[in-house]
Amino acid sequence: MANSSSITHFLLLPFPGTRQLQLLHFCLFLAIYLAALLGNGLIITTIAWDHHLHTPMYFFLLNLALLDLGAISTTVPKSMANSLRDTRDISYAGCVAQVFVFLCFMSAEYFVLTTMSYDRYVAICRPLHYETLLGSRICLHMAAAVWACGFLYALLHTANTFSLPLCQGNVVEQFFCEVPQILKLSCSTSCLRELWFLVASACSLFVCFVFIVVSYVQIFRAVLRIPSQQGRHKAFATCLPHLTVVSLFLTTAFFAYLKPSSISSPSLDLGMSVLYSVVPPAVNPLIYSLRNQELKAALSQLIPGWFQKQ
Repeated sequence: MANSSSITHFLLLPFPGTRQLQLLHFCLFLAIYLAALLGNGLIITTIAWDHHLHTPMYFFLLNLALLDLGAISTTVPKSMANSLRDTRDISYAGCVAQVFVFLCFMSAEYFVLTTMSYDRYVAICRPLHYETLLGSRICLHMAAAVWACGFLYALLHTANTFSLPLCQGNVVEQFFCEVPQILKLSCSTSCLRELWFLVASACSLFVCFVFIVVSYVQIFRAVLRIPSQQGRHKAFATCLPHLTVVSLFLTTAFFAYLKPSSISSPSLDLGMSVLYSVVPPAVNPLIYSLRNQELKAALSQLIPGWFQKQ
């Protein structure tokens, strides 16, 4: 039986033993990672380049793209490197850092999605007060609060998780260091403290969830009162991408962290972790670029400009 003071490294989930399947896993993760880099990089560059997109909605979308890049870069490159080197090791310090950075980006992403729902509420329900309620200084303060809250949450959660004594070895049944898997290694008597922290965290996140739901109830009520069909279509077009991203993020993350232990299995845990940690950063740019005409127009102007300079 190991304890936390004697653990120097963790063993991550091994992928299929044959070299061909390990390389297949590497290529699959590489394709997803490159798609996330390309999509989010294009969104960041386009919003920074096009002055017409210097509005609160696109400012928060830029922050979302940065968070997506940070989240996927925390987990996927290490997993790909392990597949290439045919190893499972991650150092204790590396595991702590991975948990902290991943929690920081993912919690900040949830907070920025909450902020984006407020932006859509003000834009549709109170358009005459939009510039007053969401001026540039207010947006900067909100973004700073999002990043600060993500940092503080990750710091407290990581410190609380790794302060628990680990009595169940050092094998993490996941392709990255994930909090629920670390908790499975802790002593059963000391795990209650972390469970209370998880309950408190779930309550605070539930408040954000209620805020998003209430905002969209008000948004849909306002949209249905718009007399012109074109106006309703434009309003829905700006809301549906955000609502899709929120739904994808919440359903996969909530199920991964709050599913009953009775239905837990290594394959299910792996699938859900991939869905909430790897897939959203890759598909979020696609969701926004397909539904947003302004962003598509800016991209069409930016990319030919690049080709002319080559």
